[in-house]
Amino acid sequence: MTTSAMSPTKPVKKSLQHRTISASVAEELRRRIVDGEFKAGAQLRQEALATEFGVSRIPVREALMQLEAEGLVKIHPHRGAIVSALSPSEVEELFDLRALLEPRLLKASAPHLTEADYRKLHEILNEYSTELHAMHVSRWGELNREFHMVLYQHAGQPRSLAIVANLLQECDRHTRLQLSLTDGRARAEAEHDELLRLCAQGEIGSACRLLKTHIEDAGKSLLKYLQEHQKPDEAG
Repeated sequence: MTTSAMSPTKPVKKSLQHRTISASVAEELRRRIVDGEFKAGAQLRQEALATEFGVSRIPVREALMQLEAEGLVKIHPHRGAIVSALSPSEVEELFDLRALLEPRLLKASAPHLTEADYRKLHEILNEYSTELHAMHVSRWGELNREFHMVLYQHAGQPRSLAIVANLLQECDRHTRLQLSLTDGRARAEAEHDELLRLCAQGEIGSACRLLKTHIEDAGKSLLKYLQEHQKPDEAG
């Protein structure tokens, strides 16, 4: 193989490395926003972030654009990137979509859950319970997402599953807030346990109805909190 034939591989490798840097920056900024280190309305300055991470402004800009697509920041022409406030309309839409799609996935997947799946689900719930009681907020959304995705993994509906995976990712911030700012922790723990029991006993219809109520009530709880505590100009 000639040198000229091999040369196109170099920019591809460089491009992949660049995207990895951008993804790493996005992951860290996402964590800080979801954990509340960056509050709603905080300005994220590209130059300062580039200096902190030891990278150029290009991957920082791309990371911020990704976070804008996820609804975590808004990029304004003259103010730069601003951490988004939680929008009640966004919360309502996200939880409505989850309540529509997830019971359908559970109905298709639950009959095919194996003993190994149930062991995994119980392990997740045990860790979830520990983290809830220890108030380790950073793990709540991740464990909640993992629990739901294991439940739905055998649905045989890859497109719907991909949409739900994205919705659960977008709901991560909302889930942590709903659990930490409201009285939702004990209820979430109890309903997850009951959901797993119903699936294991083959009561799939009851499990799907509980799941729908579980999602709807979490959304309503967060909406109620936002309506009571958010200033009108923060509603977005």
